[in-house]
Amino acid sequence: MTQYFSMWGNLTIRENLLFIARLYSLDRRRERVERALSELGLTARQHQLAKELSGGWKQRMALAACMLHEPVLLFLDEPTAGVDPKARREFWQMLHQLSDRGISILVSTHYMDEAERCHKVAYLSYGRLLANGTIASIIASQNLITMRTSGAGLTLLESQLQRLPDIEQTVIFGNQLYITSRDEAKLKSALFAFTQQGYEFCKVDTNLEDAFTYLMKNNCEKN
Repeated sequence: MTQYFSMWGNLTIRENLLFIARLYSLDRRRERVERALSELGLTARQHQLAKELSGGWKQRMALAACMLHEPVLLFLDEPTAGVDPKARREFWQMLHQLSDRGISILVSTHYMDEAERCHKVAYLSYGRLLANGTIASIIASQNLITMRTSGAGLTLLESQLQRLPDIEQTVIFGNQLYITSRDEAKLKSALFAFTQQGYEFCKVDTNLEDAFTYLMKNNCEKN
């Protein structure tokens, strides 16, 4: 399934699926189409023109087309790019239902929250495989310690922290600042001076985005 919509806009959902079934000379075409429409929640919209669909419904239809030949393996290229949050959530619910039926699914994505929905993850950067395994194993392999603080003046605080040698990375999310290091003792020592300015720091779990950002940084420095 490609990232960009590649169905025929002037055909209805049903007509698109029937055409694809004929194109690949599939047997039991109508039965396959009916099942795909039902499984992907498209039955009520089957007579709607493809060009009139929202991004989320277009991706559902594209997935339905991929299911016509009853695959054991699905390749999905950034399937939720440009799709609203509700449609993204529903799309991933459908993917998990397919996975529960024994279908293997390989997904490319730039969304870390989507990567965290997968059983295993491979991280590619400029054609190089930087990490491969479960979410927990990838995070653990980087040996990162993450601290969090909040309050006023976070931009200035971040710029000061970035100059310190034992700080690997910093990132601001809303009104919170996350600081990452590989040495907890050195990190606490570096942050102590800022506690005198009224900042409070607490240790939090390192997430997949922290690990991937660190991997990317190291890869860029090596190259």
